[in-house]
Amino acid sequence: MKTAPEQKDVVIIGGGPAGLSAALMLGRARKQVLLCDGGSPRNSAAEGIHGFVTRDGIPPKEFRRIAHEQLAPYGVDLLLDTRVTAVERLEPGFRVVLAGGRVVEARRVLLATGMIDEPPELPGYRELWGRSIFQCPYCHGWEVRDRPWGLLATGAPALDFALFITGWSRDLVVFTQGAVEVTAEQHQRLERAGVRLETRKIRRLVASTGHGAQGAHLEAVELEDGTRVAREVLFAHPPQRQTEVVQRLGVALDEQGFVRINEHMETSIPGVHAAGDLTTRLQGASMAAGAGAVAGAMMNHALNMENAAAGLWPEG
Repeated sequence: MKTAPEQKDVVIIGGGPAGLSAALMLGRARKQVLLCDGGSPRNSAAEGIHGFVTRDGIPPKEFRRIAHEQLAPYGVDLLLDTRVTAVERLEPGFRVVLAGGRVVEARRVLLATGMIDEPPELPGYRELWGRSIFQCPYCHGWEVRDRPWGLLATGAPALDFALFITGWSRDLVVFTQGAVEVTAEQHQRLERAGVRLETRKIRRLVASTGHGAQGAHLEAVELEDGTRVAREVLFAHPPQRQTEVVQRLGVALDEQGFVRINEHMETSIPGVHAAGDLTTRLQGASMAAGAGAVAGAMMNHALNMENAAAGLWPEG
């Protein structure tokens, strides 16, 4: 006899700050929640999470451990190191297929998958990611303030970003690799701010010998002619793409490739919500957690209204 699929109010795909925050909101609202954490967090290389009040500097693993512990009283079903392979629409609800073949049916789905970074094929880049190469000055700028910084510019918007990050360090070199056209006005603005431009291509990033648990850190940017520009920090924003499950689901994306959501945190597919880095370039743990809380509240409101209309009551 065939077993009926497991039933949940909400399946959350992604176990970072957005997904965990939504799970907490929904669990406390007496909803049956399954959270699937694929086990490959974007911030795994970071030494600490910053800008998160009461948790400033906490290691990512410890952040997750505490979150899992605090979800326990609310009956949230946590599946760690478990990927979602497909989300299929039903009438009503959704069929969620997990790696290994487990199937769960849900009334709502939350996408909290984050984005996949695609680092450039630049020698030294991958090894220094999260140690000396960062995306967000709010997350890491304080710890490396006033040190020699570099910025890897991949487009014209990076020139304005260069002016912005002088708030953390006035010793800044922008590496354009000859791929960014800089107008005379932009030259003047950068020069006025004390920002130097380097247009030669980068051959590799030179790292120091690792010291204990801290590992190697950036020492210099080596250019194509062998010149070395001493830098201790490099800011860069590599291209990003959506996860496979988001792509296969087919939700609408904006012109920058982020998932479009409305004021209810709902995607172009009714009943599928999204929160966190996959919806915005304003990426960070505290922003993602806030978005997750809003998404959880929005989904709970919709579920409560449906329950009230049908005369249903929460279990337990």
